[in-house]
Amino acid sequence: MRANLTKQKWARGETTYGAWLSIPSAYSAEVIAHQGFDWACIDLQHGAIDYQVATTMLLALSTTDTTPFVRVPWNEPGIIGKVLDAGAMGVIIPMTNSVEEARDAIAACRYPPKGRRSYGPGRVVQYAGADYFEHANEEVAVIPMIETKEALNDIDALLSLTGIDAVYFGPSDMAISLGLPPGLENVGVWEQARIRIAESCARHNVIAGVHANATLAAKHEAAGYKMIMVASEVGLMAVGASEALAQARANT
Repeated sequence: MRANLTKQKWARGETTYGAWLSIPSAYSAEVIAHQGFDWACIDLQHGAIDYQVATTMLLALSTTDTTPFVRVPWNEPGIIGKVLDAGAMGVIIPMTNSVEEARDAIAACRYPPKGRRSYGPGRVVQYAGADYFEHANEEVAVIPMIETKEALNDIDALLSLTGIDAVYFGPSDMAISLGLPPGLENVGVWEQARIRIAESCARHNVIAGVHANATLAAKHEAAGYKMIMVASEVGLMAVGASEALAQARANT
């Protein structure tokens, strides 16, 4: 089976840097993946992407060594199984707020006896290999999102579960849950939550992930985060276009 290179890097203690994909385009996904990111996540929760387009984006990512992740709309086994069958090598599951919800996420991603995933791998066999079934439980990354005070209060029990590879800190929803305005960075109880998640991950040998940007990457890595989102295609396009236009106007 084709190895999950991001999980291999985590096992070696390496920090991995990822890109966020919200535009429904295989072309833009391919361009981003060819820049050398360790992983790229197709966002089905808040992006403008549906399942059929996501499948074409997974095809595009497979032309590179960038590990394809998908954030599903919700913790629901049907869509989790479909994105895995389409070729996702990791699933980011939003609003995982309790031990029971984390168990459901794990079960949806794992074939029996470790879970309840239905067999029917489809396109992923073309990507990962004919022996996919034999190795999928070890290679697929299960990544619940920790983004509410409920999840934070249950963090150690949640991370004690067998089968979680990483958790993904959602900074904006965590801020809202704590009574603060949304954003990639915050203070007070939010900062305490950021540190607490990383420390709990270290205790339980789980990778700490975070939705961030390149400016914040060093700060998160210093706290122990090993899965750091540093760019989105939407953000890169907006910044690049704005800078090009400003430069053109300044020179005329």
